Parts: sequence; C-alpha cells; structure tokens
Amino acid sequence: MIGRLRRAWNFVNSSAERGLRFDRPLVLFQSDDWGRVGVRDRQGWDELRANGVDLGQNSYDSYSLETAGDLQALAEVLKKHRDSVGRPPCIGMNFVMANLDFRCCAKTGFQEIPLLPLTDGLPSPWQRPLLTDAYRQGIRERVFYPALHGLTHFCVAAVARELAKDGDRRQLLHALWHAATPYIHWRMPWIGYEYWDSGLLADQRFLSLTDQRAAIQRAAEIFRAFFASIPFSACAPGYRANHDTKTAWFEAGVRVVQGGPGERIAPLLDSDGMLLSFRNVEMEPATAKRSLKAILKQANDCLARGIPAVVSIHSINFHSTIRDFRTPALAMLDDFLSALEKQWPELLYVHDGDLWHIATEGVFAAEAGNIKVGVTAAEPAR
Repeated sequence: MIGRLRRAWNFVNSSAERGLRFDRPLVLFQSDDWGRVGVRDRQGWDELRANGVDLGQNSYDSYSLETAGDLQALAEVLKKHRDSVGRPPCIGMNFVMANLDFRCCAKTGFQEIPLLPLTDGLPSPWQRPLLTDAYRQGIRERVFYPALHGLTHFCVAAVARELAKDGDRRQLLHALWHAATPYIHWRMPWIGYEYWDSGLLADQRFLSLTDQRAAIQRAAEIFRAFFASIPFSACAPGYRANHDTKTAWFEAGVRVVQGGPGERIAPLLDSDGMLLSFRNVEMEPATAKRSLKAILKQANDCLARGIPAVVSIHSINFHSTIRDFRTPALAMLDDFLSALEKQWPELLYVHDGDLWHIATEGVFAAEAGNIKVGVTAAEPAR
C-alpha cells in the first residue's frame, strides 16, 4: 500500500536513506477507524448469523465500536508512562466522521445511503453511553490526538452501484443494514475505500478532485464542530490517496499526511510544507500475531537511525464488546512502552502535530518550555 501512495505522488527515488532525521528518539502512534460502527455488539452478531452470515472467520467479524470503558482503560495505560520530559504517550486517533443512518436507510427501502454525522450521535439502535465524553477527556489529558480518516470509510459510488442491481451483493448489504451493520470489508472488498472505487478500471479508480474535495470538506466541517479544531493530520481510508486527495486535505487545513505500513522511510517535507509520514512499526495484536520482541526490533531499528518510530495500531485492538481484543493489546502496549523508556533515556512521545512543528521549526513544546530537537533535512520531495 505504501508503494502505491508514494508512486501516486511521484516520490522519485525515495528510500529509507532520504527524508528527515532527528537527534532525539521520537515515538508516535497512528490509529485508524475511530467513531466507525461495525457489527452491532452481540445482538447484531446473533441477528446476522440468523440471516445466514457465517461470522467468526476473521477478526474483523468482531469489529464493533469502542466504548467509554475501552477508552478509559487505554488512557489509564498511557498515563502510567512518561518520556524524558514527563509527557505521556499519545494515540493519534483517525476518525470517520459519519456513519450510515440505518433508520433513514430503512425508510427508503435500503435504496439510498443517508449519513449521520458524529455531531448528531450514533445511528439508531446503536448506543455508547458517555463515549463522546471519553474522547474529549483523553484529548484534555493529552493521551489522545484527533485526526481525520474520512467522511465514510467505503466508496459511496461503489455501494450505490451495487444497490441499483439485483444480486448477492445487494442482498448482503440489505442483511447487514437490517442488523445496523454498515459492512464487513474483508467479505466485500468491492465496496472500495472512500476516495477509491475498486469496481472501475485501474486508472479510473480514484474519484475526481471535485468529488474528493466535497467529501473532505464535509468531513472537515464535522470534525471542526465535534473537536473545535481543524484536522491537522489525515490518513485516507485503506491508505488510498492521490495528489487530488492531498490537494483537498491541504485546503481543509491538513499539514500531516499519514502513509500506511511498509518500508522504514523517514518523514518527508514537500514543497507545500506538508509532512509526509510513514508507519514503520506494526502493533496489531488483534489481526496480526507478532511477538513483542519483533515489534520492539522494528521500533529500535528506526530510532537507532534517527527515524521516528511511527506505530500503527488500529482501533479494533481496543474493542471489548464482542471479543476481548482490549486486554492483550493493552498488556502488549504497556510492555512496549516500558521497554522503550528503559532503552532510550532521551525518548520523546509526540503526536503528528508535534512532529510537524519539530520538522519545520526544530522545537518540541513541553510543559516546562520548548526543547530544541536537531533535524537533518534532505531535499524536498517533489
């Protein structure tokens, strides 16, 4: 995925040896899919199985939605830890800003795709008491950092095309929506990603700049209303983004572009002053069984070369309602942070906004005052 993103923006000859290097070890977390509803807890699971959907074959069959308790448990682990200047680690949360409005879907006979913004709550019959309060509490405590994932996660045009046809795909959509579940992506990759329609020819899959701009502007409006701030950092659903995506993000105020996991590539500043970051550490215990030793090696290899350790850890890892992904993930995260703090005494925990300021100004804003961080810059990315 990272290769596709880089080629789309013509990062000619980019490699792990180019980009920005830092004279302090920097660690940040980028996490996708917050605010996005999935299978509606055990009741929705049972309803889907009764309607012939054979669940349990993949971890994402148990993707639901975080609870206030999930967020509180995550925050407690993060607050146990401190970097060299006393700041806790911070999870960068990429939010999907709207969900399918299932009640309105039903009124149209499941022929339309109405969306409910997070500012208006969750679609009926979903319930998550105090969830919004838990997001905001974590932001105040500086252990959560909100960023933009998208308006939806799926490609609306791709889903609308299937709704207009008779067939198995339409029947599956109807079964899921009756159970207040928007989709289960691994079972239906034909829904694509927000800016990328998998049903078209390869060179036509990205939506036009006009369509991407409309979706990103709407998502940014909801983001501003929900968080009282602009979206400074963004990650495209499925990591499917091109130059038009980046243009629309820039117009919305985004200055940090998140790329998907892959090679150990240093961050890059482009000619517009946008920071292009790349995930180089994969901590996904809910979906990929990797040892703590292997994950630490990824992080330590990056830090030893002056590259920030950018940890990918999706929201599913902290879910607990259908299947308890949260307990083992928090234990691994706790051990990971303890090991880093022991090995790297000058460690700084940062979020995407911090990284941009360090990259552009050479300064990290700590509570006790600004800290200078040396930055070695290569030529700007084209």
